[in-house]
Amino acid sequence: MKPIIFFLFIISVIFLGICNADNKKLKMKYYHKSCPSVEKIVKEITWSKVAADPTLAAKLLRLHYHDCFVRGCDASILLDSTPNNSGEKTALPNRSVGGYEVIDDIKKKVEQVCPHQVSCADILTLAARDAVSYQFGRSMWQVPTGRKDGRVSIASEALNNLPSAFANFSTLLGQFEDNNLDIVDLVTLSGAHTIGVTHCTLVARRLYNFTGKGDVDPSLNPNYATTLRKLCPNPINRSTILELDPKSSFSFDSHYFEALNQHMGLLGSDAALMTNSLSALIVKKMQNPHVFLAYFGRSMKKMGGIRVLVGGEGEIRKNCRVVNA
Repeated sequence: MKPIIFFLFIISVIFLGICNADNKKLKMKYYHKSCPSVEKIVKEITWSKVAADPTLAAKLLRLHYHDCFVRGCDASILLDSTPNNSGEKTALPNRSVGGYEVIDDIKKKVEQVCPHQVSCADILTLAARDAVSYQFGRSMWQVPTGRKDGRVSIASEALNNLPSAFANFSTLLGQFEDNNLDIVDLVTLSGAHTIGVTHCTLVARRLYNFTGKGDVDPSLNPNYATTLRKLCPNPINRSTILELDPKSSFSFDSHYFEALNQHMGLLGSDAALMTNSLSALIVKKMQNPHVFLAYFGRSMKKMGGIRVLVGGEGEIRKNCRVVNA
């Protein structure tokens, strides 16, 4: 076995056996006495919403990501701004985030059935899982629960802590490691870009002015670059959208990694995964759909445990948009 392959194998074995330390604070069926129907309620509403609007799968998944990378998975992104504070929602990376109304609808129903028992953080985590799981007709990974909701939401923290679409590999890995996520998690969780869309503005530099000389990013597949330039003519229309995963933006599958291997990663942060030898090797491994789905579930479980508030920490909000009075 080649050394690099062996190294990846060792990483895989370690990865399969570890769990985010904060996840140990959570447990399965946390609400089995206080609200035994909560997971059924979340799934039914989420599946109904995604069935009616397939774009919601990507939106709810992104909402969960953006929550967990700022202050941990505490539903701080759901808090509205106040006269004295600009919340995470207003930060530039979050202005295109959606899915809030789905969480509101679920919370309203859960409060009717189990008043003041279930946190918005747990609802968001479950809804993200269920949104992805809809196309498979079954839950794709387990979600331990017991999170409490945070009381603080600050726009500047979102701006500083969320991975950028323009980030290079070392920056991305550093941000993931800051959240107790490793290189396998970085590659695997980037696979969320197998669904959803973005805007031409985020790829304009790669297409028209990569080094400031009116050039195209040389790492971009030339044919793909030509297609993108047709879809995003200069001057850029800020409202024009692009599929993150070419011709596969509604199907949660491993096609994203196939595209990366053809140098068709849309965002700079996607292309960055191919600039590190180990990361690129993991990308190849993830082209196997069974491998990707198994690893994705494990990485989502790890991410869902980032700096969670439990026990007497935080609160259970009555309304996900405001802290309790």
